[in-house]
Amino acid sequence: MAKRIMVQGTGSGVGKSVIVAALCRILTQEGYKVAPFKSQNMSLNSYATADGLEMGRAQAFQAFAARKEPTVEMNPILLKPTSDTGAQVIVRGKPIGNMTAVEYHDYKPTALNLIQDCFEKLDRENDVVVIEGAGSPAEVNLRENDVVNMSIAKLLDAPVVLVGDIDKGGVFAWVVGTLELLDEEERELVKAILINKFRGDIEILKPGLEFLEKRVNKPVIGVIPYFQDIRIQEEDSVSLSVAKGKTSVTSEEKAITIEVVQLPHIANFTDFDALEAENDVSLRYVGGGEKLSEPDVIIIPGSKNTIGDLSYLKNSGYASQIVDKARGGKCEVFGICGGYQMLCSSITDPEGVESKLGATEGLGLLPATTVFESHARKMTNQVRAMADLPFYTGEISGYEIHMGRTYFSDGEIKNAFRIFERSGEKVVDDGDGGGGAVYGNVIGTYIHGIFDNDAFRQAFLDHVRVRKGRSSLRADETKTQSEDKNNSGIDWDAEYNKLADVVRSGVDMDKIYDIIFFSSSERHG
Repeated sequence: MAKRIMVQGTGSGVGKSVIVAALCRILTQEGYKVAPFKSQNMSLNSYATADGLEMGRAQAFQAFAARKEPTVEMNPILLKPTSDTGAQVIVRGKPIGNMTAVEYHDYKPTALNLIQDCFEKLDRENDVVVIEGAGSPAEVNLRENDVVNMSIAKLLDAPVVLVGDIDKGGVFAWVVGTLELLDEEERELVKAILINKFRGDIEILKPGLEFLEKRVNKPVIGVIPYFQDIRIQEEDSVSLSVAKGKTSVTSEEKAITIEVVQLPHIANFTDFDALEAENDVSLRYVGGGEKLSEPDVIIIPGSKNTIGDLSYLKNSGYASQIVDKARGGKCEVFGICGGYQMLCSSITDPEGVESKLGATEGLGLLPATTVFESHARKMTNQVRAMADLPFYTGEISGYEIHMGRTYFSDGEIKNAFRIFERSGEKVVDDGDGGGGAVYGNVIGTYIHGIFDNDAFRQAFLDHVRVRKGRSSLRADETKTQSEDKNNSGIDWDAEYNKLADVVRSGVDMDKIYDIIFFSSSERHG
C-alpha cells in the first residue's frame, strides 16, 4: 500500500496544484514511484490521454512532474462548466452528460465508490500518492456531500498539509478561520501549515508565524517565495487575468504581437505557453471590453460553450473587430477548437449538446459549418497529422477534445491538417475538416498543442515576420522534433526541477517526510 499526503488550501488559487507538482518531482528525484491524485477537478483546461480519455490538465502536469504517463485514475471526475449553474460531467475520462449544480450534488454519493476504485489502482502501483484537494475544506454548505476535501482525507486516511496564500493578504485569518470551521476529526488530520507566495524579508514574517503556530497548535513547516521565473501550466482561468502579458516587454520592442481573445469559457489556454516563451513575441489576452489593438495575429482559443462565447464576441464588439481586421488583411487569424468553430459561417446545435441557443451565424471567415449531434461521440484523442500549408508542410502532433464536426461548404477552402493517427490507431481522414482548414489569412484547427510543435511554430512565426517585411529566422528545415510529449521549445523537465528546488529551499522536507512516512527512519527503510 502506498503512503500518501494530501495538500488542501484555504481557498482556490492558493497554489495547491503547484505544490503537488513540486512534491511529485521531489519524491521522484528521491527514487520513489509517485502519482498525483485529485478526485474531482473543475476546470476547462483538460488533457487527452494516450488511450483516448479526458482528464484535468493540472493532473497531467503533475504526472509529467512525476515522470509518469497521465491516466484518468489520477483525476476520476472532471467538471467542465458550460454555464454559471451547470457543467459537463466526465467520469473516468468519458462524459456522462451535463448536470446542474443540484443534479451533481445528488450524484456525489455514487461518485465516492468510483473515486475509491481509481485511487486503489494508484495505491497498488506506487510508493507515494500525492493528493490534491479543491477550493477550501471549510465550505460548510458543501460538507455533506464532499468528494474532494476532508471526506477524501478521511476515506483514504491521508494526512493533510494546509496551504495559505500570503500574497492575497489576510493569510493568518484565512488559516485560523479554516481550521475553526473544521470539526475535531478533520482538524486532527491537518498536520502542518504551509505559507505560499511570500515576498519580502522572512525575519519580518517570523513573529506572525510564531503567533499562528500557537494559535492553531500546528507547525508551520515552510514559507515558499513568490516566483515568476518558473513556467507552470495553470489549472484554470482563475489564474488568467486580462492583464496577463501586459507586464512583458512592450510590443514595440518585439517582432510579433499576438492577442488572444479571452472568452468567458476559455479552455486549454496552455496552448499558447510556447508562443509566450518566444523571445520576439509579445502575447497578451484581451477581454472585458478592451479593444483589440493592431496585432499581427489574433487567436480565438478553445471554449466549452462555443455558441455562448460566440454570442459574447458579437455582443462585446469583438466579432466585428476580428472580421474587419481579417478581411482587411491586417493580420493572421487563428482559431483552435471552439475558436475554429466560431470562424465558420454557421454553427448548429439542434439537440442542445453544448448550448440551448440552437443555431447561430458564425464569424463567416471560413466557408464551413459546424454541427453538434448527440449521437456523435466526443473526440478525445492524442493525434498525429500532416500539415499542408503555404508556409509549412510536415508532421505535427497534439490532441483533440471536442464535440461537433466541421464540414467545408466551398471548394476554395483547404484542409490544412490531415489527421492520420488517433490514440495510436491509423485513420483515414475523410477531408471533412476534422483536422482544420486554411482560407487566405485565416486558419482553424481542432488540434490542441499545435504550437508545441517546434518546427510548425517557428514556420508560422516566420510566415508572420516575412508578411511584415522582416527577415526569416526559421531554423534548419531538416531539424527533427523531440519525442518529448511536451515538445515545445520549453524545457519542461528543467522547469519541474526548478520548481522542486524552490519548494525544497522553502520547506522543511524532513517534516514533509515525517508526515508521509510517520518517521524519518522509515523514509529510508
